[in-house]
Amino acid sequence: MMTSLVLTLIGEDRPGLVRALSEQVAALGGNWLESRMARLAGKFAGILLVSVPEANADALAAALRELESQGLRITIEKGIGEVETPVQGYRMLKLDLVGQDRPGIVRDISQALAGRGVSIEELTTEYISGSWSGENLFQAAARLRVPRNVALDELRELLEGLANELMVDIVLDEVPKRAG
Repeated sequence: MMTSLVLTLIGEDRPGLVRALSEQVAALGGNWLESRMARLAGKFAGILLVSVPEANADALAAALRELESQGLRITIEKGIGEVETPVQGYRMLKLDLVGQDRPGIVRDISQALAGRGVSIEELTTEYISGSWSGENLFQAAARLRVPRNVALDELRELLEGLANELMVDIVLDEVPKRAG
């Protein structure tokens, strides 16, 4: 039986960190499933999902903790349930947002979504310079888990109204189903 481990990582950025992690995972029969890693303010930060034979889970956790001697802080949590569980009663949507940066954009969007029972499954944000104007822009992409009882038109209307208030552009699309 396989066990999933969710890791959060932060430390001084340096070459070889991903290699060191991947070597430990592979050495104990683990499979690197999903990750998001980035250099943020000079630090290496990431989240990682691995699947490992249940008999090797504790050994992998111990091996990964040894990397802390190299300045990498690691938090390890065992996952619950299946790695990829089909969710009944929901549909997946993709939200793309771009606009002039200002404080509160993420707070206002997430508050509106939570008020409709929408869960943010994945969120990626970026602070960029506009190519034409040179102004600072905020860009976000999110995967949303939306209850089927929430009308898509109602959600679009809510977000369009909020987009006007925030002076951002928002696009909401259905996520295509995976071929299986």
